[in-house]
Amino acid sequence: MKKTVSALTMAVVLFACGGNDEKSIEEIVAGTNLEEIRTKRAELVAEQSVYNEQIEKLDAKIALLDTNKKTPLITSLVIQEAIFNHYIELQGNVSTKKMTVLSPEYPGILKTVYVKEGQRVTEGQMLAKIDDGNLSPQLVQLQLQADLAKTTYERQERLWKQKVGSEIQYLQAKTSYESQAKVVSQIQEQIEKTIIKAPFNGVIDEIITEQGTMVSPGASQIMRVVNLSEMHIETDVPERHLTSVTKDKTVEVGLPVLGETILTKVGQVGSYINPANRTFKIEIPLTNESKMIKPNLTAKIKINDYTNEKALLIPQSIISENANGEEYVYVIKNKKGGLGVAEKAVIETGKSEGDYIEVVKGIENGAEVILEGARSVKAGQEVKIINQK
Repeated sequence: MKKTVSALTMAVVLFACGGNDEKSIEEIVAGTNLEEIRTKRAELVAEQSVYNEQIEKLDAKIALLDTNKKTPLITSLVIQEAIFNHYIELQGNVSTKKMTVLSPEYPGILKTVYVKEGQRVTEGQMLAKIDDGNLSPQLVQLQLQADLAKTTYERQERLWKQKVGSEIQYLQAKTSYESQAKVVSQIQEQIEKTIIKAPFNGVIDEIITEQGTMVSPGASQIMRVVNLSEMHIETDVPERHLTSVTKDKTVEVGLPVLGETILTKVGQVGSYINPANRTFKIEIPLTNESKMIKPNLTAKIKINDYTNEKALLIPQSIISENANGEEYVYVIKNKKGGLGVAEKAVIETGKSEGDYIEVVKGIENGAEVILEGARSVKAGQEVKIINQK
């Protein structure tokens, strides 16, 4: 076999030189005869084609006769249509719309706190009382005056209807009563502001100001009330997902600290694009039966933005790229027993999820692609399939 290759090499060299009578390549290139240069190039191209055909014939014969040839060992995967879900991964914080810090509306000493931290309260329940500064005794006195004014007014009204007495007496009684009633109402409103009530059902999360402390509107905080039943997540979504992230889209919420995963849906989509970061807000409701989910808890969010019921999926690791930037894989053709021929298939890919990527063009359902060994084979090469059963 070595003698055959050596003889062929010598023949190629002699043929390329064309004998001593012809000009060498160096001589032709050194000249300025364009036609002569083109003619020589055409001769060499023709000779190269002849050599390539002859080499292919020799390689085929060698492959037939060589019993010691090494056939690459590979594993393969038959591609079948499958459901493919793609997700957008984001991060957000848990929040609740029913969480508030109660502040006083009236200045004075925090006289009484009726609740403790961790205690459940109902809407309207009295939580604390501020000293009203003797408004209550004043209210009693003013109420007595208002009651007397009311009695006088009602009597004058009856007399006036009976055409007894003067109109001015009736109007004076009416004005006096209305004035007294207004003063009583104002004092009652002031006293009402000294009472701190629960704005909604919830839990006393923290008592910030202790009993006996001086408090004032706008400067003091009394306690924090939280409702853990109506939790939600707020997060920003890049504007490129505006058409795919819509209301009622399925969402998978992971809470790493709790080790929980909750399936829910997008509850609300914002109508405003933030020009600073080109995002829009979404709100995702959460159930919290265990009451373990707390405000400001970090959450990992996966939103299903794309689904293909008949996707062709392949591992991303088997994809190669040629000099033109095209992606390709090797598929097995002419399969006989455990042998086959590797053929290059240029593909177009779509979305990826984990280790797999969607193939949208280039291979068909049922195609068998090379997995292990894909980097070591060449197009047209015979391969041996060693899939484990």
